[in-house]
Amino acid sequence: MKLIAEKRSSNDKYDVLRFVRNNGSATDTLMPRQGILPHDLIHYVVESALPLRHGFLSQVALGADAQFVMQTVHDASNPAVHQQAAQVEAIVEGLQTQLWSGSFDLDTFLEAANSACAARGHPPFDLAGVDVHACLYQRAQALHAQWQEIPFHRSLSLDFSPRMV
Repeated sequence: MKLIAEKRSSNDKYDVLRFVRNNGSATDTLMPRQGILPHDLIHYVVESALPLRHGFLSQVALGADAQFVMQTVHDASNPAVHQQAAQVEAIVEGLQTQLWSGSFDLDTFLEAANSACAARGHPPFDLAGVDVHACLYQRAQALHAQWQEIPFHRSLSLDFSPRMV
């Protein structure tokens, strides 16, 4: 699936992320500007790095509407959300807090991700053996720098393949 992040004008509060699936069908979502890498692009970092196959991007790649998946996955009280979808969202939220702080602290990241999973009624994803700093934080920082270089009215294109393990 191709992710096309389109930066709108300097006056806009939202940019757009289009998802073009391998079969040509597409869906999109708005990305609020927040001063750090947009939340949905953090999903790209997490879901392309970790062996999770039921996250937001994987569901969209397999045909789900982006808005539907967003509403479902972000509803922490929804017991029907797949465990991995909840884990991905928790990891994204934990990584987002680290990006906001401007530095990486593994214990703080793990506490945030684990708490977000617990709030959703799911166990945390086992990150043992994962160099979270290099695998997630540094990759998110690099993608943020790349996104910052994109001029207004231009786009950044990324390839995403859902995990099939």
